[in-house]
Amino acid sequence: MDQETMGLRVLAHFKPGDRATERLAAESDWLDVRWVPEDDDEAFYRELPEAEVIWHVLRPLSGSDLERAPKLKLIHKLGTGVNTIDLETAAKRGVVVANMPGANAASVAECTVMLMLAALRRLPELDRATRAGTGWPTDPSLGDRVRDLGSCTVGLVGFGGIAKRVEQILRSMGTHIIHTSTKRDEHAVNWMPLDDLLSKSDIVSIHAPLTSATEGLLDAEKLAKMKPGAILINTARGEIVDQDALVAALQSGQLAAAGLDVFAAEPVPADNPLLGLDNVLLMPHVSWYTADTLDRYLDAALQNCRRLHEGKALYYVVEEQQTATATT
Repeated sequence: MDQETMGLRVLAHFKPGDRATERLAAESDWLDVRWVPEDDDEAFYRELPEAEVIWHVLRPLSGSDLERAPKLKLIHKLGTGVNTIDLETAAKRGVVVANMPGANAASVAECTVMLMLAALRRLPELDRATRAGTGWPTDPSLGDRVRDLGSCTVGLVGFGGIAKRVEQILRSMGTHIIHTSTKRDEHAVNWMPLDDLLSKSDIVSIHAPLTSATEGLLDAEKLAKMKPGAILINTARGEIVDQDALVAALQSGQLAAAGLDVFAAEPVPADNPLLGLDNVLLMPHVSWYTADTLDRYLDAALQNCRRLHEGKALYYVVEEQQTATATT
């Protein structure tokens, strides 16, 4: 079977579930999808030379990877953040990079609030105590330290689509919301500089992209400005928080708890000190991963692949990549 008969060759760089494979089976007359798990580099490099499109999730795409893909025309990020893609090399090679802003907002926002509630209500600790039979009589400190989310002030660091969804959910619970972002917005009633937000928030939730301006943004100095006993939630990017400083703040009690879906190194190494802390809730970067988000991802990816197949202009081209293309 020749390449034209096989259709547009897509390297889907993740392990699919049944829903995804069944969905794509209906497109087999024009689309040739090769599913490659992110941890299978042997299969990845075997498929890369023939790939015309990569559906990219998290495993970084380096410049050297892109040099090994002579037929590549499009990298479609299944998500928003493109920090794991070498945009400069893609632009030099004439490879378009697209993403899906907002497609995962509902799922990440709901997971963010879930982590807030679980940390605030000490869910892991109570679960362990109940299973061990030590949950009765009730711990009297619950009446001293556990809060209603509706009585708290939540500070959102970054105020894009996901943060706005979090705000909508929390407002329905009566929570007071404040926010900040790299762009000053003194005219917004609830906007304030980062230091002020940190000092006023019972819970700080990170929703900023990873850039040169946000890498290491919450270092030891910034974490020390947070309310004693505050909670930190991060469903954005791990590198935004200084991990050593975070561990120290959690160990000292400066922070009561943290809820983390993202880490500076992923997968998380077994010796990461965060894994040994009882006051940390951990998830393996799956806040986005629901059947509903995956449906939205596949809708957008298929739409762009069909446009590429038909020689039409592509949707969702990322701004950074457009700029890089214009300057090379």
